[in-house]
Amino acid sequence: MSPKKSPYFELKSGSVDTLLFVVKTTELDAMRAELTRRFEATPEFFANDTVAIDLRRLADGEQVALGDIARLLESVRMRPVGVVAQAAQHGWAAQAGLPFLEARDKRVSGGRAEAEEAVAHAAKADASTAAQPELFPQDATQDVVVDASADANGDADALDARSAPRAATLVVDRPLRSGQRVYAKGDLVVLGMVSNGAEVIAEGNIHIYAPLRGRALAGVHGNHDARIFCTSLEAELISIAGIYRTTEVPLAEDVRGKPAQIRLDEEKLLIEPLRLT
Repeated sequence: MSPKKSPYFELKSGSVDTLLFVVKTTELDAMRAELTRRFEATPEFFANDTVAIDLRRLADGEQVALGDIARLLESVRMRPVGVVAQAAQHGWAAQAGLPFLEARDKRVSGGRAEAEEAVAHAAKADASTAAQPELFPQDATQDVVVDASADANGDADALDARSAPRAATLVVDRPLRSGQRVYAKGDLVVLGMVSNGAEVIAEGNIHIYAPLRGRALAGVHGNHDARIFCTSLEAELISIAGIYRTTEVPLAEDVRGKPAQIRLDEEKLLIEPLRLT
């Protein structure tokens, strides 16, 4: 029987999407500390995802212990499947025994890698930075942070009169372009469209009174009660407390492009129609 007609298996050419872990340093201890810190806030974010180790950002002549990096990734429940490298790196990189892969350098589906980077960036943002959304540049990415202990004017001494301080609500009254990122230590309200490639991140709830086409991450420090509300759900990625969903899973007809709310039911992300009338 011809192998092509075998009922037991087939060998076919194809392509598989995977994350790229881009190595930018040879300091493994620093890499380990940073990776551990990032994944503590969202331990399920990339659990069991396959990843390729990308060496192309290393300087000429730099080498790293690929076996150690592979074990480091496995320690945070990622699954290294190969190496992306320049031709000059193949000699020493082959010693790890991982296959070489080709990368097309396209964006990860649903923006998961970019969203994880946003959460990590938000986690180490300076809490003393006051929110100034009116300073968005027209030609560069802008990060905006509001202090959890500050009032709406950024006054760190102006706390709620009750015993527990309340985080301020950050209001952004203009659309967000691709590449712009907003982070709030409390709730976040956006009065304009969140475009593809833009990110809105909050430790509390997120309210978007316009189309959500980019990425929205609420409850980023483990607040399972946080919710996302929007008047038109078209998001690349939505996440609450590290539990996320991307465009890889199509939205249901009753919420796609319509008012919706996103919340957690235990560890399950629920997307429900939002009745505005």
